[in-house]
Amino acid sequence: LELFFSFPIPAVFVTKGQRFPSGLREAAAASGVPLIRTKLKTAEFYRRIKPVLEMEFAPTVSLHGSLADVFGVGLFFTGQSGIGKSECVLDLVERGHRLVADDLVITSRRGNDVLIGRGHEMSRHYMEIRGVGLIDIPAIFGIRAVRQQKRIEVVVKLEEWNQDSVAERTGLDVETTTILDVELPQITIFLNPGKNITVIAEVVALNHLLRYSGINSAEVLNEKLIGKMKLAARGNAREYLQEDHE
Repeated sequence: LELFFSFPIPAVFVTKGQRFPSGLREAAAASGVPLIRTKLKTAEFYRRIKPVLEMEFAPTVSLHGSLADVFGVGLFFTGQSGIGKSECVLDLVERGHRLVADDLVITSRRGNDVLIGRGHEMSRHYMEIRGVGLIDIPAIFGIRAVRQQKRIEVVVKLEEWNQDSVAERTGLDVETTTILDVELPQITIFLNPGKNITVIAEVVALNHLLRYSGINSAEVLNEKLIGKMKLAARGNAREYLQEDHE
């Protein structure tokens, strides 16, 4: 026991409601190590404590943006201050989607490639709308309009449109960004008068679900076009040979 407690042990758990082995209580007290007993079986205790420890010790970063659950897809809206992230998410909430966090998104990495976003404890489920002020989303729209946390799956970057902006036209080339060493797809949406950002955000979420199910609309159309061009090329060659009477 002396050797065991010479290591930096944060706590010792005894499962199945078993009695502490002889000398364990005294050795733990001498080393200042908490000794905890539970009636749970070892496997069940491990299953319950594992996510708690993962969340507590996970790499974490605070990000500026807004996180919403749109059709079950976590969309993280980024962009310069005042560009309209909160207004877009507010419109999504009004259309039946759910707010996770606004302005400050606390992001933790679970495992190798899962990012979980949540709001700050003090400002959770509040939104700041310029010209209006702070609004309480569950008080206005009901508890259905919010959720405590959500996996971040797609980054939606809002940018002002200018003559030098280059927008993705086909969707074949997927832009990515990295958060806490996790690579995520990033969709850049350029803002100009008359563009319905809310509907576009919904389409981004639905398109992500479609890709997740194995259907890539851009690749399907590209394959159809390539097949059509191959058929046309064969037809042109056949017509040329038929007309060549020499």
